[in-house]
Formats: sequence, structure tokens, C-alpha cells
Amino acid sequence: MRLAGKTALVTGSTRGIGLAVARRLAAEGALVAVTGRSREQADLVAASITSAGGRAEAFAADLSQGNEAEELVEAVLERFGSLDILVNNAGVTRDNLFVRLKPEDWEYVLDVNLQGVVRCTRAAVRAMLKRRYGRIINISSVVALTGNPGQTNYAAAKAAIIGFSRSLARELAVRNITVNVVAPGYIRSDMTERLSDKVKEEIRGQIPMGRVGEPEDVANAVLFLASDESSYITGHTLVVDGGLTAV
Repeated sequence: MRLAGKTALVTGSTRGIGLAVARRLAAEGALVAVTGRSREQADLVAASITSAGGRAEAFAADLSQGNEAEELVEAVLERFGSLDILVNNAGVTRDNLFVRLKPEDWEYVLDVNLQGVVRCTRAAVRAMLKRRYGRIINISSVVALTGNPGQTNYAAAKAAIIGFSRSLARELAVRNITVNVVAPGYIRSDMTERLSDKVKEEIRGQIPMGRVGEPEDVANAVLFLASDESSYITGHTLVVDGGLTAV
């Protein structure tokens, strides 16, 4: 139980990577705040974690709305009494070639994927500073490192997360608050499952390990960075991609 006695907030944790992270942290003893736009879906996830022997409670928030990120953190602090671990996972895509990308699609992706991270972090850091302890893990993407046609908005947001995290890590290190990034590669999800068998095979062919990653692969990396085993690691980007970006 590496996280016994710790409290954690995982944004966007009703499916995919966020769901796997919430389950993994709870399995290691953390009290987890499950969040999503749908309170009903968050309730179902929290109930499933509880039935498996973990501890979780549901919260709803739309991080595209500026005030809801701070209200979410405040609600978690009021309910839990403290916040030790923040995992900024919530993200969206609005893909298109740059010349065809609508301004509102650019703004929406940066608002959720970058500003949502900043807003949640700002609210959480206030509480962490008082306790002189915190673990902040921001979910980026290998797209931030390599780029990807049709995802200039997504890549810009995910790359900005890395710069933001490195700078914040230097500011908060003296207060025993670490800030790190996990950058997943191709991870099995609803989106990748909709791809044709031919495209899936092409993706696998690009990955040295020969397989698409599972959400649990990312969750394991997040667990390490959330635990005290990583207490001397901050400002780092941990790539979880099966060797895809190895050079």
C-alpha cells in the first residue's frame, strides 16, 4: 500500500488512461477523487473502485469552463481535508490540418488540455504549499516531442505542459512538491480500437516492442511518480511508448 493515507485527484478519470490511473492509485491505498463531465459516470467508476476494496468518491467538472477547475479542487479539499496527489489527465482532441482548423477548435483544445492543467494546478498548489508536500503529475503525449499532422492544436498544448511542468518544478522543489510529466505513446483506447486492422498493424510496426500500450502501462508510471519512491525526481518527462521515440 504505497499510497496509504494519501489523497489524490485524477481529472478525466471515467475512462481510458484516467480510469486506469484512478484504479491503480486506489489499489495502493489512496483515497481517490474520480472526476468527469458526467457525475453519473463518475459515480459508477467510484462505486467500482469501492467494490474492489479501494476508496473513491465522485466529482463532476467541465474543465473547459474557467471556474470549474478551481471549484473542483475546492470541493475535493473540503471533502477530503487535504490533497497530496494531483494527476492532470483530462484532455480532448479536435483534429484537422492546420489550414482547415477552426479557431474555436484551436481554442477549445488549448483551453481544456493546457488551461485546465494550469487552473487545477494553481488551486491545488495553494493547499500543497501549506503542507509542504505534494505530487503533481501532468499527462502529456509523445506528440509533444515528435509532432503529428492534423494535431497542431493538441501538440501545442501537450508541449506547453512539459515547459510549464519543468518551470513549476523548479519553483516548488524547495517546498517538497514534485512536478513531473508522463508522455504516453500509442495506448489502447476507444479511439485506437476504432482503427482498421491495417492501420493498427502499421502502428505496431512503428513500435520497437511490437505492441500498443495499455492504459495500465501509463498508470504504473503515474503510480511511481506519485509515490515517495520518486521523491528525488522532479521536472522530468517519463515517456511510456514502447520505444517509439527512441533514437
